[in-house]
Amino acid sequence: MSSPAVPRASVELIRTLVGFPTVSRDSNLALIDWVREYLRPWDPDIRLTLDDDRRKANLFATLGPRGVPGIVLSGHTDVVPVEGQDWATDPFMIAEKDGRLYGRGTSDMKSFIACVLAAVPEIMRRGLATPLHLAFSYDEEVGCLGVGRLIADLAAAGIRPQSCIVGEPTLMRPVIGHKGKKGYRCTVRGFAAHSAYAPHGVNAVEFAAEAVAFLRGMARRHRDRGPYDRGFDVAHTTVHTGVIRGGTALNIVPHECSFDFEFRHLPGDDPDALLEEFRRHVAAVLEPEMRAVRPETGFHIAPLSVMPPLTTGPEAEVVALAQELTGCDEIGKVSYGTEGSHFQRAGIPTVVCGPGSIEQAHKPDEWVSLEQIGKCDAFLARLADRVCESG
Repeated sequence: MSSPAVPRASVELIRTLVGFPTVSRDSNLALIDWVREYLRPWDPDIRLTLDDDRRKANLFATLGPRGVPGIVLSGHTDVVPVEGQDWATDPFMIAEKDGRLYGRGTSDMKSFIACVLAAVPEIMRRGLATPLHLAFSYDEEVGCLGVGRLIADLAAAGIRPQSCIVGEPTLMRPVIGHKGKKGYRCTVRGFAAHSAYAPHGVNAVEFAAEAVAFLRGMARRHRDRGPYDRGFDVAHTTVHTGVIRGGTALNIVPHECSFDFEFRHLPGDDPDALLEEFRRHVAAVLEPEMRAVRPETGFHIAPLSVMPPLTTGPEAEVVALAQELTGCDEIGKVSYGTEGSHFQRAGIPTVVCGPGSIEQAHKPDEWVSLEQIGKCDAFLARLADRVCESG
């Protein structure tokens, strides 16, 4: 049995949203269309921005008065894949057990979107004195690709919200800072040969492995020597290689290998300097050995994604608002990235605050507690007291 303190409207909306399998590689249009229909009775001003293939959309809906600055409640609609994960239940059907809701996206971050939607009927019954903007984006999980178009559209339309709350999972504690991220794909071009004559070829996998080992050394250096910011749960810049592909058969010297790596950097650390250090090592140590065998071999590094750091000042009004709405005076920083930094870069003061824990995100049997849903509902009820005309 679920806690009676948790309105079933939020739980049922979580159930509905999780039922849309909006993995980043797939379309989110069915979910966006459903949200449009859900909001239709309150006559919102809805703006859609589409990706190049018109398979995905951002939704920006304004409720309440037009033409005055409002508060953005922001969430992304996409989720990470479930392939290769051992789930005890269907990841796209909510399983409710022992005070938890299990399903892909429950913590990251459809529960926040569901709570926001569940709050809309009562908020609109009371009437808004300050507009609420609902910003639901695509492709956050693959590099915040959608939110840039949403923000550019707002700028072109002259819409300038007064503040933004991004509902990523923070256990309903206000977060004012997160690291930046720059991701890259490195492609190593070698030269194929029979493995019996390995010295006549250039082994792309082995040179890629040496490059990854160098990145690992950079990661150790930052772990051991800093610089550090103890406000973050991981206090130093991290260097990480997440994907590697290469080789076709054991008896063939591989002609190509690629790997994806990232720098998640403290706001004061320069990721471009880290990339340049890596490039220098490749050019000075690895490529000369490769090109001594075949001159056309070498490395190519291409950008994959950019996420600036979030650095909201503790004195910002939106921080005081989040503290008031949560009843939590503490403010924190996190190592994962959010779309909040993109809103901040557009001149919109932003905090991150939402239900659930990032510790449950991206894992099999992802879950959010009903207690956290109750806290998010209470947060939004207090927000209604601030922005509505009547009690």
